[in-house]
Amino acid sequence: MGRLSFPSQAFTLTVFLLLLESPISCARTPRHYSESKQLRLTPERVTRLHFFFHDTVSGRNPTAVQIASAPSTAKSLTRFGFLTMMDDPLTEGLKPTSKVIGRAQGMYGSADQAELGLLMTLTYSFTDGEFKGSTLSVLGRNPVFHPVREMAVVGGTGAFRFARGYALARTRWLSPVGDVIVEYNVTV
Repeated sequence: MGRLSFPSQAFTLTVFLLLLESPISCARTPRHYSESKQLRLTPERVTRLHFFFHDTVSGRNPTAVQIASAPSTAKSLTRFGFLTMMDDPLTEGLKPTSKVIGRAQGMYGSADQAELGLLMTLTYSFTDGEFKGSTLSVLGRNPVFHPVREMAVVGGTGAFRFARGYALARTRWLSPVGDVIVEYNVTV
């Protein structure tokens, strides 16, 4: 058996230099980028928000409605397979009559067969106050009967452009029919 021969160092250096000059090189900045408007990033700052989420599934004007379910959902202890769309008010205080500062818009569904664990994908859209016109996007698992649940903040717009962080949820009130008020502490 013969020995494998490897390229010489000079050959390797030549190939490397040719790759640097090639149009497919990742190391080069594309022409259109240098000619486009440059994005200015400001220094990062930490913002802490506190508000209440009012999810109403009952009554004449529910803010959350079931839009889909699996054939087996009704037989499941965790309601596995249901999907709900929401447009819930966010308030400054615990009471539903507190000042509305935004909306939680998105959907949640039962994604756990062992316990009631929701997959939530939602946007906090702020309509009043310092962050009016800005949004935060949240995605994560919400095991609703745990005292505190943590979900990821994965983005935002306006004052929260490039946001990342977390949202801590605590159930403050739950009715027998499923209406709920959840306290949120968000750090971005």
